[in-house]
Amino acid sequence: YEMANILKTTAVPGEEFFVKIVQRGKGANQGVGYLPDGTMIVVEQGELLLDKTVKVNISRVIQTDAGRIFFGKITQ
Repeated sequence: YEMANILKTTAVPGEEFFVKIVQRGKGANQGVGYLPDGTMIVVEQGELLLDKTVKVNISRVIQTDAGRIFFGKITQ
């Protein structure tokens, strides 16, 4: 389990990823996408972009018991 988490994608605020929004987030107007390794990205203002691939700029990274969660904003 620990080895799997070590191999997961790492990111710092300011990095960008392309991600497909696959579901609504828990917060207002949030969308959720996943990187190929399973890392979750919560996308602000992503709720209305379900099933679309967007470019996301990472704003913060949270470490949980289940792994890392990235939070980001859509970039143009």
